[in-house]
Amino acid sequence: MRRIYFLLPSTQCARMIVDELLVRRVDWRHIHVIANHSVRLDDLPEATLAQSSDLLHALTRGTAAGCATGMLTGLVALAYPPAGLTIAGGVVVALTLAGAGFGAWTATMIGVDVPNTRLKRFEEAIERGELLMMIDVPKDRVEEIEEMIKLHHAEAEIRGTEPTIPAFP
Repeated sequence: MRRIYFLLPSTQCARMIVDELLVRRVDWRHIHVIANHSVRLDDLPEATLAQSSDLLHALTRGTAAGCATGMLTGLVALAYPPAGLTIAGGVVVALTLAGAGFGAWTATMIGVDVPNTRLKRFEEAIERGELLMMIDVPKDRVEEIEEMIKLHHAEAEIRGTEPTIPAFP
């Protein structure tokens, strides 16, 4: 799948594009719209928290950091056991998993409040009142969708394609 980015001047333009995409069999769940707080997105497919925040990026970093920290703690405990305790490999595994879980949890709590770093280049346009539409389509349909939008909606500004989309959102 590829993600196509468009900047649109109005919700009316966005509604027409969504209708055309649905007719061309692009699933509703593969269309995402982001706008500033003053723009109402009543019947448009709003981007989820995973798409508009840095949640997934923070999750991967937090899990990796927590996993490494837990494993290091387990290895230190294995090499220098506390007085009177016998520590085996199971403790290393348990501390690694606990560290990964704790790292993932804390990082996602932070990542929810951080805007998506991939959308940084669109922040100014969104603040001006434009709408960002992201469409996830198979690789072989990218040109077809871009041509359809260019042909019917000259006011829509194509802002590129991302080579791969994240697996979760």
